[in-house]
Amino acid sequence: MAVAVRGSTWDPFTEFDALVRRAFTPAYRLHTVRPAAFAPAADVAKDGNDLVVTLALPGVDVENDVDVTVTEGRLAITGKRSERSESDQNDVLRREIHTGQFRREFAIPRDATADRVDATYDKGLLTVRVHEVVRPTPEPAKIAIRSAVPAVESAVAGSQASE
Repeated sequence: MAVAVRGSTWDPFTEFDALVRRAFTPAYRLHTVRPAAFAPAADVAKDGNDLVVTLALPGVDVENDVDVTVTEGRLAITGKRSERSESDQNDVLRREIHTGQFRREFAIPRDATADRVDATYDKGLLTVRVHEVVRPTPEPAKIAIRSAVPAVESAVAGSQASE
């Protein structure tokens, strides 16, 4: 049975069929259920004059799959997290551990070179320390603010005195 809606025909069975086709078509499911891109969480801090970047990379083979580079004022950390090869992968009911490639970049002073960078990995955290790049913050200089109101009041007071 077709129902007329504003001059057109609407068939609930046709709409239901379209919904079912979209729900069970693999290309549609992959497009809508695709996990977010893998980007490791990062903390950036200063320690004295050093800049310290810490990335959470649990389960990543940092010796083989991670590169740290310094180029023209940019610290780039690139790598990949490989999927675990388990024999019972088909029994996984839900997968929230993202795999794939990642790239994180951080601005550093242009004069920072690779010889001033150290990287260590411990307990799932990659710590990259860029030595002697944080410039001391100059003391803030207080600027006096002059107001135009006293000048107007003194001109008014001067004109009242001459009367």
